[in-house]
Amino acid sequence: MLKDYQLLLGSASPRRHELIYLMNLPYRIVKMRVDESYPLHLKGADIAEYLSRKKSMAYFKNLTDKEILVTADTIVWHKDEALEKPESRQNAIEMLHRLSNDWHQVFTGVTLAHLSLQTTFSVCTEVYFETLTDEEIEFYVDDYRPFDKAGAYGMQEWLGVVKVSKIKGSYTNVVGLPTAELYIQLRNFIRSIDSEND
Repeated sequence: MLKDYQLLLGSASPRRHELIYLMNLPYRIVKMRVDESYPLHLKGADIAEYLSRKKSMAYFKNLTDKEILVTADTIVWHKDEALEKPESRQNAIEMLHRLSNDWHQVFTGVTLAHLSLQTTFSVCTEVYFETLTDEEIEFYVDDYRPFDKAGAYGMQEWLGVVKVSKIKGSYTNVVGLPTAELYIQLRNFIRSIDSEND
């Protein structure tokens, strides 16, 4: 699928690196600094898509016609509010108390960019946490320090493994990249580039 193109992953996330690697897609990591603020009127999927496009535009001027850039952003959405990366230990604890014994949504927005074409899509997964005790929350925050994770948790870590009892949708989306949908979208994206160049 990528024989004519170099795939670039615009992300510092080790979880996204691992997922792309597991997809058996050859790729190269590119880094950029992006202000992750967004217009406050945006909600849910619109926030994740906006931020993935913002990350894409930060590197776009460096692309060549043989490169495809993938950027992504994941947010946790609970009761009409985005739970972003926690700013402190107390903030992380408060977030997890909010998620306890309830459903929340995880949105990942993904942007694919080539010099001749750009597309953005998002995937939503619903996640249910069983009741989290004070002791469990404090143990997780202190031992796993989830300060680089939206919603203050990693699905693939201890809290996700022992306390997420129900999930509706893509597991890898919660980890940080909806790999099945990305595979479909990337294949169609390359076909569209090729047809434009014919």
